[in-house]
Amino acid sequence: MLFSSNIRLLRNRKKRTQETVATELGISRSTLNSYESGIIVNPTVEALLKFADYYKVSVDTLLRIDLSTLSESKLREIELGYDAYVRGSKLRVLATTVDSKNRENIEAVPLKAKAGYRTGYSDPDYIGKLPVFQLPILFKERKYRMFQIQGDSMEPIPDKSWVIGEFLENWYNIKDGEAYIILTKDDGIVFKIACNQLKKKRSLLLKSLNPAYEPYEVNANDILEVWSFCNYISNEIPDAGMKENFLPAIHNLEKTLKDLKQQMQS
Repeated sequence: MLFSSNIRLLRNRKKRTQETVATELGISRSTLNSYESGIIVNPTVEALLKFADYYKVSVDTLLRIDLSTLSESKLREIELGYDAYVRGSKLRVLATTVDSKNRENIEAVPLKAKAGYRTGYSDPDYIGKLPVFQLPILFKERKYRMFQIQGDSMEPIPDKSWVIGEFLENWYNIKDGEAYIILTKDDGIVFKIACNQLKKKRSLLLKSLNPAYEPYEVNANDILEVWSFCNYISNEIPDAGMKENFLPAIHNLEKTLKDLKQQMQS
């Protein structure tokens, strides 16, 4: 397994002894040696997360990329926190569904499914059981998913609205001041305005539209998926003083609904 050779290589590059690393990880030196030598071939999820956090490298990278084959510049980039997992790579496989014509579905994640989505987001069986639909005006070559939100943190977007997001593979493309649906390890699905701090601090600063909620940071290692906000659906009329940056999305949604009604009537 690449895990053993990768953690050994990362430790040696940091010029740290097994005793030092084991102490900082809260494990015994003999246990660390067993990981590095491959005696323990199936590390626990807890152990994987410990090593990933310690070396600031994603679990996927530790398990699937042979770090010894990378150039010095690439290794330095990873050690500085610019893990390829953040930029997006072939390792980030999205579980998805298609219709009878092999078109990408838009899966809907209702409130009752939010808890399960945190663990089932990469499970094809779980994703395959979600409700699906098509929205003709969206780009066929892109991947979309719809999530039901809860609470008042993003008012004037009402509680229990449905937000549609486009899958974002390269997290460095997250734009300051724009809205995203983000799946995190601790909080599950959150809908927030993002400030991109990945290059400087390896984190995102997440803000709510409702000023009653304080901004907070989430580390890149705690992020599982990112979806760029496209539009939302609600049966409530928003307040007149809504944020200007959401007006284009609402106009787009109005056109979408109008087109759908015309199709249904024809």
